[in-house]
Amino acid sequence: MRKIYSVAVDGPSGAGKSTLSKAVAAELGIVYVDTGAIYRTIGYYVFSKNIDPKDAAAVIAVLPQLEIEMRYADDGLQHMYLNGQDVTKEIRLPQISMYASNVSAIPEVRTFLLEMQREMARRSCVIMDGRDIGTVVLPDAEVKIFLTADVEVRAQRRWEELRQRGTERPYKEVLREMEERDFNDSHRAAAPLKQADDAVLVETSVLGFEESKAKMLQVIREKVGI
Repeated sequence: MRKIYSVAVDGPSGAGKSTLSKAVAAELGIVYVDTGAIYRTIGYYVFSKNIDPKDAAAVIAVLPQLEIEMRYADDGLQHMYLNGQDVTKEIRLPQISMYASNVSAIPEVRTFLLEMQREMARRSCVIMDGRDIGTVVLPDAEVKIFLTADVEVRAQRRWEELRQRGTERPYKEVLREMEERDFNDSHRAAAPLKQADDAVLVETSVLGFEESKAKMLQVIREKVGI
């Protein structure tokens, strides 16, 4: 039988976690889990109900109303479903980023999703990315990677991504929001963003996509022995 192993990828917003993890998963033939998309789904629901994402009591009150599913569609991509509705596109709206960041700072929200994420790792070989995967969600993961880059580089990448989607915004605005999110994610009381003691640091400021992917694959293969 194939050995089941988990790869935990953490890092700040815009570090390329999702894009690289998705490519690495395809290369290794394992399941990719975008935990950020799960938090974005909750953030989108809070946004759609005109709830202040910093109002913890109000956010906690609506959690029982949520049925969140992650499915892989015919296009081979991960789709997020909220109460039966495909919200994959909606959760990527620019304003949802801050909603996701704020709701993810609420301990009860993280507890609500914790078992869902761990069950995925028990069932299959997974590469899971987020901000507390190696420290909280999968502390016993066989491989832990902390993926990062300078904030200016990350903001430039995000700005280009938005431009390609047709939702271009001023670079300075993207940079300011990214700096704000970095601060929020690393200073929140519940599971702040930090590098796990046993995580391998992969700095991609001067690396291209293929170089970054190759580095991650090297780390995984050395750790797992594949």
